[in-house]
Parts: sequence; C-alpha cells; structure tokens
Amino acid sequence: MVQRVSTVAFEGIEVRPVDVQVQIAPGMPAFTIVGLPDKAVSEARERVRSAMIASGLALPARRITVNLAPADLPKEGSHYDLPIALGLMAAIGAIPHDALSGFAVLGELGLDGSIAAVAGVLPAAIGANARGEGLICPVACGPEAAWASPDIEIVAASSLVQLANHFKGTQVLSRPQPKILEVEGAALDLADIKGQESAKRALEVAAAGGHNLLMVGPPGAGKSMLAARLPSILPPLAPAELLEVSMIASVAGEIKGGALTNRRPFRAPHHSASMPALVGGGLHARPGEVSLAHHGVLFLDELPEFQPQVLDSLRQPLETGEVSIARVNHRVTYPARVMLVAAMNPCRCGRAAEPGYACRRGPNARCVSAYQERISGPLIDRIDLHIEVPAVTAADLILPPPAEGSREVAERVALARARQAARYASIGLPHIRCNAAVSGAVLEDVARPDGRGLSLLREAADAMRLSARGYHRVLRVARTLADLDGTEKVGRIHLAEALSYRALADEVRRAA
Repeated sequence: MVQRVSTVAFEGIEVRPVDVQVQIAPGMPAFTIVGLPDKAVSEARERVRSAMIASGLALPARRITVNLAPADLPKEGSHYDLPIALGLMAAIGAIPHDALSGFAVLGELGLDGSIAAVAGVLPAAIGANARGEGLICPVACGPEAAWASPDIEIVAASSLVQLANHFKGTQVLSRPQPKILEVEGAALDLADIKGQESAKRALEVAAAGGHNLLMVGPPGAGKSMLAARLPSILPPLAPAELLEVSMIASVAGEIKGGALTNRRPFRAPHHSASMPALVGGGLHARPGEVSLAHHGVLFLDELPEFQPQVLDSLRQPLETGEVSIARVNHRVTYPARVMLVAAMNPCRCGRAAEPGYACRRGPNARCVSAYQERISGPLIDRIDLHIEVPAVTAADLILPPPAEGSREVAERVALARARQAARYASIGLPHIRCNAAVSGAVLEDVARPDGRGLSLLREAADAMRLSARGYHRVLRVARTLADLDGTEKVGRIHLAEALSYRALADEVRRAA
C-alpha cells in the first residue's frame, strides 16, 4: 500500500503541487528518497528518522521508498521533512491513514521531533486554498498562513507528538489568527530635515507618481536622510499589493513570527552587493533586493560605487517591473515594480561644485566626468527625476523646524495616487495604480498637454535631444504634477517643472 501526502514545490512565488508517495515494502532495511531531491531533501532521511525516534516511534526494518512526484520537477528545501514523516506515521498506523486527506503539508523537523519554521508558507496556503485543501504547518508560521483565507483549515503544531494527538482526538489544536507586525520606535519625519525645500518637493513628486529619483550632492547634504524618510509619505499597501509583497517576503524567509505589515518595503543594499544579491539568482534562484522592494523603495547610496555590470542588470526590471531568472532546467520570474532612489556625490571627493575648490586629480570637470561615467546612459535615461542637493549651511541649521512634516505631504500624495487609481480603473486598467507603471500608448492619451504645453514640449525635445523613453518619462512626471494640483489637463507649468528635473540628466548622460 502506498500512503500519499500533498505538499508543494516553489517556482518563484508560484507553487506547484507535489505528491509525496510513501511505500513500506518487504526487503532489506533501506530508506530511499527519489524524485530529483536536492541535498536538503536527501538529508531528510536522518532528520525524519531521529524525529520519529524522539517521538516514541520506530521505523520498521523494511524497505522504505519515498517518491516525490512529478519526478522531473526539482525538489529543493527542508519543508519536505514533515510530509515525509507524516506519510510514514500514517503508513505504520501511528495516525489514521486518512487523516492527511485534504491537507497540504510543509515543515522542517528537528532531531527532537520539533517542527521548525520554513519559508514560503503564505504562497503554499494560498495555493492550498485554491485547490480546496487545508494546511498543516509549523506553529511559528500559523499566523502567516491564516492570511490566505478566513475559511482555510489550518493545523499549526510545534511537534510530531502534537500532530499525532490532534489526529487521534486527544488534543485539539486551535486555528491560528492573522498577526500584524507592530512597528517599534518613532517613525522618521520630513520635519527632521531643515532646508532642502526643492529636494522635498522632488521627493513628494516621486512618491505621488512612483517615479525613480536621482539625488546628486556633496557629502553631508542630507541625501540619505531624505531617502530614509520617503516611506513616511507613501500610502499604505493596498490589499492586492500587500499579498504580492508578503508572498515574496515569505519565499525569501523574511517574515518573522508570521506577522505581516502594510508598510511599503524599503531596501538599501550596500554598494558591494553582487548581481544575484541585487536582482536575484544564486543556486536556488532566490529573490534579490529589487524584488524584495516590490511596491516599495530600492535605495542605492553611493551609486557610482556599485559595479557597472550590477547597475546595468537593473535596466530590464526598471522597465518591465519583473525579473526573469533562467536556469538550465527551469525559469523563475519575480515581480520587481520598485521606486529606484539613488544618491551620489558629484565626484569622488564630493567637492567639485564647491566654489574655489581645485581637485588634485586635475580639472574639476575631468574629475566629475571620470566619476559619473561609471553610470551608463541607458540607466540614467530610466530615472525620471534628477535633482541637485546642495550643502546645508549653518544658517539653515539654526532655523526652527519646518511647519510641514510627513503627515501633510502624505495626505497630498494619497490624494494624487487616488486620482491615478480612479483614472486607470475607469479605462479598464485596475491593476495600474500610479503613473510610473502605465504604458506609453495609454500615457499619451491620459497626459495629452494643452496647446501651450505641447509647444514647450516640442521645443524642449529638440533642444534636450530627448529619447523616446525620455519623452514619455517627462509626460509621466507632468501627469503626476497635474494630479498633485488636482487638474485633469496637463498644462505648460507642469511640463516646465517636469523638464527641469531632466536638465541634470543631460550632464550625467554626457559624462556617461
């Protein structure tokens, strides 16, 4: 007789059902796992054996074969421990043989019979709910699984003994409840920053439309402080966005204690990050920083210090909103719709724009060019807003704190985003929530400027030699500025401000 247990395999944030087939047959004692298992799955033999002994159960001295079907799908991870153990327990009569019917199972076993947390419980729960199944998972992951649906049956246990008692009816495990992550400490606020009013305006525009932003300025000007306060003016995640973000975090093992948060992600990798760390990849094609920042902010400080090949790997995700990782035997796609916020010094020493300063490396212009040429022109072209952040003077620091903080700016950003979501929902595009994500064809329809604005745009396109991408990005920013003003038509004033954010891009592009 073959005992069957349902579990899952992960392909990005998608799940594929896996049938764990356990057979105990006469023959020489052996324990074999087949079905393209990786090292972690093959080592499940010893974890399962020890966990069952610790739980008071002994494996029979017979030939045990575990098949993970479909056999041509690679199996990775430690979450196969629990389904294998429960399949064996059902096969030897330790639990009723039909107890696992209608459940998907995943969990890692300790040698003492405990069940440890694993990654990917939320996507597994969503997949199980779609198939009309319940879920058996570690107790630490129960609150995470409970977010999948209020109707899904969830059994969250801390040990094999608890599960055996539950299925025998001697112990009842209650259904876990969804948990919200409590944010500790005071939130950062734009009111902490004195001066830099033009930079705050650019930050508001970027937040309102989901635009990419590049800040150029000397050390200590406040670029990192501005970027760190960007999440404080972004609206909370919508339910659909929360689900996508949490599924990526779950697959990456980033959810702690099963608690989810509706705050938008903010990722700030160090400039020594490798290409797989930034865009995803590695041996098991894990999500990178650009996917972990999905629907949030990816902050790259000291932009030219990143390896040029690493930065250029961001070009496709910034354009398409997803990362495709190809391997010999499979292909994985992760969402990657992010706001890229980058900061850099004007040159290596950071003082090229300082009056009267002469660089030791030669003329200041040569120092600036040599530093900025590490950033490719195509990447610069994908950034909508380029601003200079000047040094803060002592006169700015002695001023009283600004009257307007993050709360007031966040209200204007929320209103602008609501206008955008309503506009795109009215034309049959409910999945688009901000101007940065709209296609060029739709953009030309919803951001058509008036006569005076069209004349300015035509002149600027010739003078600034805007590419097709640059032209559309100016239109996107102008559409966002009109949304902030609450006007339906894009006017000349909106285009003029949008074009001003491209002026610095010309200098950086010429250096590149």
